[in-house]
Formats: sequence, C-alpha cells, structure tokens
Amino acid sequence: MKNIIAFAGSNSKTSINKHLATYASSLVDNAVTKILDLNDFELPLYGIDYENAHGIPDNAKAFLNQIEASDGIIISLAEHNGAYTAAFKNLFDWMSRVEQKTFMSKPMLLMATSPGGRGGQSVLEMASDRFPRHDANIVGKFSLPFFGDNFSEGKISNTELNDQLLEEVKQFADSL
Repeated sequence: MKNIIAFAGSNSKTSINKHLATYASSLVDNAVTKILDLNDFELPLYGIDYENAHGIPDNAKAFLNQIEASDGIIISLAEHNGAYTAAFKNLFDWMSRVEQKTFMSKPMLLMATSPGGRGGQSVLEMASDRFPRHDANIVGKFSLPFFGDNFSEGKISNTELNDQLLEEVKQFADSL
C-alpha cells in the first residue's frame, strides 16, 4: 500500500483546489491518502533576518517531513494574480531553506482549478517550470476550468474533463 499526500496551495477554508485535490486522491487505488491543510502549518513571513534571529520554524520542517514520508504528492494550486498564493509561496520558501530538493523526486500530480475559463493555467505554467528545479517529478498535470460549472457533489461533473483527470491519475498511480 502506497502513502500519498494531497493538498491545496491555498489557506482558504473553502478552497476549491482542496476539493479538487481530495477528489483526485480518492481516485488512486491501493493508496492511503493524507489530506494536508496549509492552515495546520502556519508560518511567519519568510525573511533572512527572521531566519537568522529565530531559525527555521518547526512547521516548515513538519510539512517537509510529510513530503519525505510520502510515496507521491497530489497538489492543486490556487492562483492569485497569476501566481502562487502567498500562503503556499511562503511555505515553499521556508521548506527550500531546509531542503533545496524540496519535492525529493516524489511522483507529483500537479493541478489547478479556478472559477474562470483558464483553470489556473498561469500558476500551472509557473510551477511546471519552477518545481523540477526543486526535484519535483511531475508525472501528470490537470487544469479544471469553471469550477462552479464542472464540479459538484464532490466530483467533476463534466464527463470529458473527468476522463482527462482519470488519465492523469492513472499516470500518477502507475509511477508510485
């Protein structure tokens, strides 16, 4: 049995990206999933002066330990102004101070969703470029546009989009 972690790159308590990550993780057979919430890993705003004065916060190390203990990562990134949310970027910055190879070559299903028609494409492009420099092994990518129209009752309601996700999940599961 494989262990995977799934999380949204958002600290919103009602994150649509958390709904998508949770749904995608439910499609992986023969795996135990741990859903992580960025709110459980609160961190001060990253700055070298803070790090020099106080060291690296335990929550950055704890999140990194979750990555290390997993066999795979499912992440759905929220997009704020075309980029990562401040909460995710801050966590990412802190973790990279502990371990530059932040994602430790774990297979990753990289996703995003949004209320609009681009489905978080800008943040997906940014992450697709940046994450491999931190040892991400991106084995699948998925974008869900128009979340409100295409997701209901805990799953993707659009058959074509759901089939696309199923194919990406299969690639992810096969890489575990």
